[in-house]
Amino acid sequence: MSISLSSIREALEGGSPAMIATADLDGVPNLSFLSDVQYVDDRHVALSFQFFNKTRANVLANPFARLMVIHARTAARWRLLVQYQRTETEGPLFERMRARLAGIASEQGMSSVFHLRGSDVYRVLAVEAIACATLPEPPRPSWLAPLRSATARINQSSDIDGLFDELLSSIVREFDIEHALLMSVDPDSGRLFTVASTGYPEVGVGAEVAPGEGVIGAAADVGVPIRINHALADHAYARAVRGQMGDDIEPSPDWRIPLPGLARPGSQLAVPIGDGERTLAVLYVEHPQPGRFSYDLEDALAVLASMAAAALRRFDPWVVSERPVVASTPPSDSKPGDLLRVHREARSGAIFVNDEYVIRGVAGAILWKMLVEHHTRDRREFSNRELRADPALQLPDIADNLSTRLILLQRRLLERPCGVRLQKVGRGRLALEVDRPLQIADTDD
Repeated sequence: MSISLSSIREALEGGSPAMIATADLDGVPNLSFLSDVQYVDDRHVALSFQFFNKTRANVLANPFARLMVIHARTAARWRLLVQYQRTETEGPLFERMRARLAGIASEQGMSSVFHLRGSDVYRVLAVEAIACATLPEPPRPSWLAPLRSATARINQSSDIDGLFDELLSSIVREFDIEHALLMSVDPDSGRLFTVASTGYPEVGVGAEVAPGEGVIGAAADVGVPIRINHALADHAYARAVRGQMGDDIEPSPDWRIPLPGLARPGSQLAVPIGDGERTLAVLYVEHPQPGRFSYDLEDALAVLASMAAAALRRFDPWVVSERPVVASTPPSDSKPGDLLRVHREARSGAIFVNDEYVIRGVAGAILWKMLVEHHTRDRREFSNRELRADPALQLPDIADNLSTRLILLQRRLLERPCGVRLQKVGRGRLALEVDRPLQIADTDD
């Protein structure tokens, strides 16, 4: 092809509607608008299969079609000759398109109507420019220098805690993105937990996203970036449903940790951080303006995520931090009856302090173990090694993610002061600080 498909990728963003022309075996033409044209590679595009309509009936009988795509900012137009190849109903391509379609449907108030049934893959046989008046193309920023700087800062991190902070600060400083989340994947349940954020009134440490929910959950599931560049309403794929727990456990309003996020993001991008076999975390960025995140930016953040995954693998999993912090001594002049009332819901494992929800899951089990031992044996220091060996915590033998869970717990206790804190006191050791005597109880609900 004289015009490469990669050179017109921005016309496939959906900012301006595309059109498809098909014909049946008798040569009767049909013209339809398209909700999504997905770039697959330099020889293929994919179209969303939502309804068994005239367009789909035509291409199943006569696989050749014409597409017209429009660059939203310059009004440049191209005509593509394509041939239908196959339909995919699962996998990374399908998940990316499902996420994009849900966002478009939400913007149009059609969420109850639009459901992706498959991704129809077409081979591109020819690309032809259409003569028309156009606007000058705006300059495209180069992300190589920001990527180089951000990678250098990540590689200087000495522990996982510092890595998380450097990753988000680099997103703000080098890529001029103000709103970002970093979510860790729990290897047992597949849920994602917020461990850091920037640009929001609340950090939201401990906020959860269920597996497959929203662009974040979908990116974690399929292990590929998902980008939506349209103005979106509050939708399951625009942002994970807040407080959605799944597993037949309904969230109580007292539990809910709101997931930080813009009320109406114009652009969204979720990039998985993985080691090639599994997703360890997800970097999520958003912007109020539509069309803010380009293919080039997606590529740059994907490389940055790969660097972050490599940095994660460098750290000794038995170590929380190399930076010693001296733990303060709990006050000894507490008044009688001035207690911290701690209870755990037996069914859900949620931990409450003075009736306020703190955390649950494995991080909650770790906190419960420490609080019980502090209450019964006056223990204040714990090691990573003993936590990993405790069968009650049910950590997996491989990839237990203990260091990240401890960071999550420590940051959650700092964000929501409840009279309990967790401090690092050396290599692989932590100290529990409790302001007042404890009252411990297990409850049924």
